[in-house]
Amino acid sequence: MIIVMAAAAVAIAAFVLGSGGSGGTQVANITSFDGKPVPQSLLASMAVPDSVAASIGKGAATTQVMANATGPAYESGGKPAILYIGADYCPYCAITRWGLIVALLRFGNFTGLTYMTSSPDDVAPSATTFSFYNSTYSSQYVSFVPVELAGNKPVNGTLPVLQTPTATENAILAKYDPRGGIPFMDFANVTVEAGANYQDPTILVGSNWTYIAGRLDNTSTVESMAIVGSANIYTAAICNADGNQPSSVCGQSYIRGIESQIK
Repeated sequence: MIIVMAAAAVAIAAFVLGSGGSGGTQVANITSFDGKPVPQSLLASMAVPDSVAASIGKGAATTQVMANATGPAYESGGKPAILYIGADYCPYCAITRWGLIVALLRFGNFTGLTYMTSSPDDVAPSATTFSFYNSTYSSQYVSFVPVELAGNKPVNGTLPVLQTPTATENAILAKYDPRGGIPFMDFANVTVEAGANYQDPTILVGSNWTYIAGRLDNTSTVESMAIVGSANIYTAAICNADGNQPSSVCGQSYIRGIESQIK
């Protein structure tokens, strides 16, 4: 359930969390920002220079949760499609979204992303993340099909249902991840990933969005090794699925190297 807020509150959220600077590590009542819009300035601050990304490579992430897919290509809008299935409450989805967003921003742009925290009652309680629910992604190269199954906090004892997968999406999930675990991703039915490629969402606990984004262009931080490493893997998977376009992204030697590992 998306929280509706007054315009003044939106402006405050953008000022406090979207400036792109390093910011402080703590925000009082960080969960109060759940559902508030993410400003483009924050997304712009998540663009990592190629020199930094090349130095990190896979970083602390792993390609071991990826597998080759079989069958017909998965497309949406006439373009190779990346299917993501997760949920707002899921802490492993929380860390996955950071890397996936950094990767997808190399191919296009988001509107309508919202701030989100994972469940306060799971591992990595209230991990700082985003929600794809009601967001839009535009790219000339690929389509992005996000499915956020449920919210992050129970309402009358039950997590609110946000989206229900289509029959096609359920069939893809059942084929490659019969247990139905999340997060799950299918990169145009060329490569799939069942589970998170970085397994410690606790690095997101207690830090605000601006602080985390401000640490991505520093190769010595745990955030950059986790998130940029993950983003590089997702970038290689996208390049592998869309015919290596654009060359300015897919032609980078560090992306080609990772792509050769996941083919």
